Amino acid sequence: MKTPLYPINTLSKCIILMVLALTVQLTFSQDKPINDVTKPLHLMEPDYPTLYDAPTAESVKAAIHRIYTFLDEATPAKLMDSRTKEVWSNPETLNSHAVFAEGLFRLTSYEWGVTYAGMLHAAKATGNDNYTNYTQERLSLIAHLANYFKQHNATNEAKDSPVHSVIHPGALDDAGAICAAMIKLNRMGMGDQLRPYIDNFIDYISAKQFRLSDGTLARNRPHPNTLWLDDLFMSVPALAQMGKLTGEKKYYDDAVKQVIQFSNRMFKKEKGLYMHGWCEDMEVHPQYHWARANGWAIMAIVELLDVLPETHSGYAAVLKQLQLHVAGLTAYQDQTGFWHQLIDRNDSYLETSATAIYTYAMARAINRGFIDKTAYSPAVLLAWNAVATKVNEKGQVEGTCVGTGMAFDPAFYYNRPIHIFAAHGYGPAILAGAEILELITNNDFEINDASLQLKRK
Repeated sequence: MKTPLYPINTLSKCIILMVLALTVQLTFSQDKPINDVTKPLHLMEPDYPTLYDAPTAESVKAAIHRIYTFLDEATPAKLMDSRTKEVWSNPETLNSHAVFAEGLFRLTSYEWGVTYAGMLHAAKATGNDNYTNYTQERLSLIAHLANYFKQHNATNEAKDSPVHSVIHPGALDDAGAICAAMIKLNRMGMGDQLRPYIDNFIDYISAKQFRLSDGTLARNRPHPNTLWLDDLFMSVPALAQMGKLTGEKKYYDDAVKQVIQFSNRMFKKEKGLYMHGWCEDMEVHPQYHWARANGWAIMAIVELLDVLPETHSGYAAVLKQLQLHVAGLTAYQDQTGFWHQLIDRNDSYLETSATAIYTYAMARAINRGFIDKTAYSPAVLLAWNAVATKVNEKGQVEGTCVGTGMAFDPAFYYNRPIHIFAAHGYGPAILAGAEILELITNNDFEINDASLQLKRK
């Protein structure tokens, strides 16, 4: 037998096979153009702008942890002397110049009340005690500093202290979110030193905040007898948590009353959305459906239902209000998974904090059985996938609208700035991730006929 003139080695065989395969493919492509007969077109992969699938638990946990790592450094749990900038090694030896060590966010703001609650929720969802420690350390530090300045009220040293809003709250923003977080920590068996400040905050909400004649919590800015939708969140979760902590029905009653009376004035059933502001002396009430305010509302309602006894006379009405709002919101979700700054105006920008709040509130509503999980889970997962794109590698949350007052014209809302240090995005992103973890842990999802669906067992 003769030896071939040109032996064919393994590499040569591979090259020949590749050429043959390419030739066959090109021939098939020429002879068989793609059409409804030659290819199942419905299985073509769309170019989705956001991940179109259920997230993995590992990816959700990683996003939460990036935020935590950033915030742990950005908000140190330390005190310092405002003159020397020296950090107190012994916090028991304070003076009137004591302040929180310099950080990027305010530890006593309502936004940070949301963040404290978010960390507690993330700890439960992930089993990571570092998140609980984050909240416990900073709330304990607030109480410690407040204790010092309370003792010096007579000398007026507390007036300009960094905990003035804790000792003498002057608005619902000062009281509600921080109070709710304190109660949640207290209910976990921690933070006994917080109880005097819990009682102080609740006393402000229940007895000192301005109200309309029917008891609806209100403000006198920018006009007399004005309702801010934001105030549902700045009051209802704290009242609800106090009801759970004490067992006293009066706190549940007040919380339910706020939801019903705000909704009667500000919820527009034809759209399923809330207006941002309402003024008693206006004959016409302009409707600007600001996204984050709608977020505060749905979050307040979910947190109320979470602890409200089902036997309470207002339970059914509050549950119905939640379901109406969820239906309204989901109708306006953008294809990216986000919601717009003005929900019903899709030429306004896509906003992160509101999307994160809706993700948390709707996922929690699904997990608690308040809304249909088959109907709403896909939209909620899409929303989380959108939020996750805004948690950068440093753990910063991008795309959040800065603090926003109330207006009666579109330009105000369209042009509110966004900023990476807008504190409103961090707590909601953590809360959303924690609740999404529960959703994907307890349910299976699948791509069925190209669409994301809850997998039926």
